[in-house]
Amino acid sequence: MSRIDNFNLFGELSDLPDVVHCETIEVRSALHDWELTPHRHGRLHQFLMLHRGAARGRFDDAEVDLSDNTVVNVPTGCVHSYSFEPGTEGWVVTVASEVLDEWLAEGEGLRPVLSNPAQVPGNLDIRDTITAIFDEYETRDFGRAHVLRARIALLAGLVARAIAGDAPAALSSDTTLQRRFEALVEAHFTEHLAVSDYADRLAVTPTHLSRVMRQATGRPASGVVTDRIIREARRNLAYSNLSVSEVAYALGYQDPSHFSRVFSRATGLSPRAFRQQIEARG
Repeated sequence: MSRIDNFNLFGELSDLPDVVHCETIEVRSALHDWELTPHRHGRLHQFLMLHRGAARGRFDDAEVDLSDNTVVNVPTGCVHSYSFEPGTEGWVVTVASEVLDEWLAEGEGLRPVLSNPAQVPGNLDIRDTITAIFDEYETRDFGRAHVLRARIALLAGLVARAIAGDAPAALSSDTTLQRRFEALVEAHFTEHLAVSDYADRLAVTPTHLSRVMRQATGRPASGVVTDRIIREARRNLAYSNLSVSEVAYALGYQDPSHFSRVFSRATGLSPRAFRQQIEARG
């Protein structure tokens, strides 16, 4: 493939037609010989719970083993793939990002926890909530959409709690300014705007913006922008056959050698060495 596949569902390009989409791991995976190739969802968030079986998963450039009762959080834009052991059972709940955003209130801290891929041990509460979502999904009862949204909100809270309990350091503050800045970075990171440009659009000073981002993420505003560029570079180097120069141009660099220097400073590896390391993992 020349670029990373960008699907709304596994292998599907159409918009999500419902509040949520529910399907079992086995229904989709069996159609593809239990192998789901690298892809990402542009406007969808997924929760997967592996009930029984095993899988090898890759999330951006991290590979992990999944086993019984593992819960996986797959945020919007995360490149992911699975190699399931035949016969593996479990559930996948896919939610439109706009639906999930309705329930991620400012200041509660769920948004930053759920914005990164994570794998944590599941529990009975999460399993029961997922099965309740599946049950409601199959009905056409009065109030169905409202009930589904409420159960999705509960699932998001339970998964975020499990992630935070597994790695408390993942918690960070969630402010309106942080969210607005991160949205701007997502929309404009390939334009290589200066922090002062972002600050002007947010009607704050660059110093204040960096102070807020450092408190929330441990990184100054400039570091957040660089991190987003490097994350996209790693995804393209790992999951596409674009040349290093083509990756650089796609990320807004006029000079591929400049891109290589930025990438090397951020990762400790040249883009070529990083790709070779990924390929060596097989």
